[in-house]
Amino acid sequence: MSVTARSRIKSPWLFHLNTGSCNGCDLEIVAALTPRYDVERLGCVLVGSPRHADVLLVTGPVTRQMLPRVIRVYEQVPEPKVVVAIGSCASSGSPFLGSQMIEGPLDKIIPVDVYVAGCPPRPEAIVMGIVTAVKRKFG
Repeated sequence: MSVTARSRIKSPWLFHLNTGSCNGCDLEIVAALTPRYDVERLGCVLVGSPRHADVLLVTGPVTRQMLPRVIRVYEQVPEPKVVVAIGSCASSGSPFLGSQMIEGPLDKIIPVDVYVAGCPPRPEAIVMGIVTAVKRKFG
């Protein structure tokens, strides 16, 4: 295993992309970063650019306005990359499925590695989703 692959297992960097959510899942991602759940103890750091990320965390149904941005951000994340769909909206498009403004669910647009269910999911589930995704892709 290369040094790069080993370092990604130990310290996956995260980029969060909101594609039109109600911010419930976004708040739970922030909660997962706080000292109570402390995803940073696993080496996870939230970065400001997709070009620095290993894991793409996506929340919300993909709206028509966000569709080109989702594709652009996905292409900017370097290979190998992991995509985690967080919440019911990103996973299935529910409750907005069938709306004229919704292009999702996410897996119709970009490949998804792990789904974290819930509306919103608990911070523990988000941490477990990140760990599962990293182990599948890099471990």
